[in-house]
Amino acid sequence: MINYLYQEQNWQSQLSELITDPLELLENLQLSPEQLLSGAILASKQFKLRVPRAFVGKMKVGDPLDPLLLQVLPHHLELEDHPGYVTDPLDEESANHIPGVLHKYQSRFLLTLTGACAVHCRYCFRRHFPYQENLPKNEDWLNIQNYLSAQTQINEVILSGGDPLTLSNRKLALWIERLESIAHIKILRIHSRVPIVIPNRLDDELVSLLKNSRLRIILVVHSNHAAELDDFTCLKLSHVAQQNILVMNQAVLLKGVNDSAQTLVDLSHRLFDANVLPYYLHVLDKVKGAHHFDLEAAKIDLIYKEVLANLPGYLVPKLVREIAGQQNKTPLFGVATF
Repeated sequence: MINYLYQEQNWQSQLSELITDPLELLENLQLSPEQLLSGAILASKQFKLRVPRAFVGKMKVGDPLDPLLLQVLPHHLELEDHPGYVTDPLDEESANHIPGVLHKYQSRFLLTLTGACAVHCRYCFRRHFPYQENLPKNEDWLNIQNYLSAQTQINEVILSGGDPLTLSNRKLALWIERLESIAHIKILRIHSRVPIVIPNRLDDELVSLLKNSRLRIILVVHSNHAAELDDFTCLKLSHVAQQNILVMNQAVLLKGVNDSAQTLVDLSHRLFDANVLPYYLHVLDKVKGAHHFDLEAAKIDLIYKEVLANLPGYLVPKLVREIAGQQNKTPLFGVATF
């Protein structure tokens, strides 16, 4: 229904027509305002609701427990404080050397070019990140260039955010050209949820830009549930993968959303339909406001064991947690406590 309408609309229009009012979201899904429990409006003021109408079109009308809805609908539980759940769970402040730069791993370097996202996922580990203090301006490029040039062990740059695919193709082209000018940069990885929530973002101009770069391009999308991957989204992702661009997916394990082995198995199969390889399955980062999405370690271990038993190795995402200060993500399966 609604999906077919938005297949014809350009991505810029979809990005400018997001739903930002929780009551409007519920009305679109034929849910009563009572579904918005006390405190949810305040939660939305603290971390604003943002969701594309195309993504809403993938949700089940009349279902308050729809797994896509639960990822974006503000919840009163976000207002609770829990020990160990903090605003900067990965201690990214200590890796934020210059505006727009996060250098946490030896050979990889992360650029946050924008604080904007097409969708606000309620479990986002950067929901409290001070983007306005960190967005690189044109004049910051010289500092970034000097930093990269001096760190010859860095061979890969990751564009993250925010979401880099909320930027225009013109601005992306500028940054890709800049990175291409540094000889020891070989790989450009783009982390984005936009292709899942606004698949039209993968337009011909963007695909051509990525395809023709001297850098090896990797697109890492973020899908948590097979219901996010309708035929149109799969078609767009598959087209990118056919251009010698590696497309992978990272998911987050979320209570009430995808906390069953069958749901994760279905997701891996649907990703493979779209020529996308499962990459990571993240345990929830302990960010303030997301406690209600977390799962006990023993439950996670059981789910993952069943996933392993039901998928070939190439379709099994690596179960990991990112721990502040560590030089790599930490594999978790088989660890009794994590």
